[in-house]
Amino acid sequence: MIRSAVVTDVPVLHAMIRELAEYEKVPHEARATEEQLREALFGERPAVFAHVARAQDGEVVGFAMWFLSFSTWRGVHGIYLEDLYVRPGVRGAGHGKALLRELARLCVERGYERLEWSVLDWNAPAIDFYRSVGAVSMDGWTVNRLTDGALRKLGGAP
Repeated sequence: MIRSAVVTDVPVLHAMIRELAEYEKVPHEARATEEQLREALFGERPAVFAHVARAQDGEVVGFAMWFLSFSTWRGVHGIYLEDLYVRPGVRGAGHGKALLRELARLCVERGYERLEWSVLDWNAPAIDFYRSVGAVSMDGWTVNRLTDGALRKLGGAP
């Protein structure tokens, strides 16, 4: 079962984000706190959203965290999927596909024309899964990122 995240999901979302960082071999990069997640998802002006996948017993076993993007070429919003994660013990049971299906449904319902995300090039199981639902790799595009010192330097901070 898929549903929108609620504020009481924040601790399990935080735990799964930490699990995802471990899986992606960068646990030191997962610095978000529960309070930051609570504010981002449920604060006065949320700019990020989450859906959770629940097992039959009601336990939250996966999540999709996303935000709106915008295509200047198409002139409409889309969804950028920041993270999709399903706990290892329940992978293969359809939770990931159900989460993607819900985001695709939201896109169709709201007139959004894109559902996009990034995937690590070494994560063959995820790449295979995404291809199985019809996703196309955007070959020729490279993700760029500014963080920490480089971001502060470019932004004019001392």
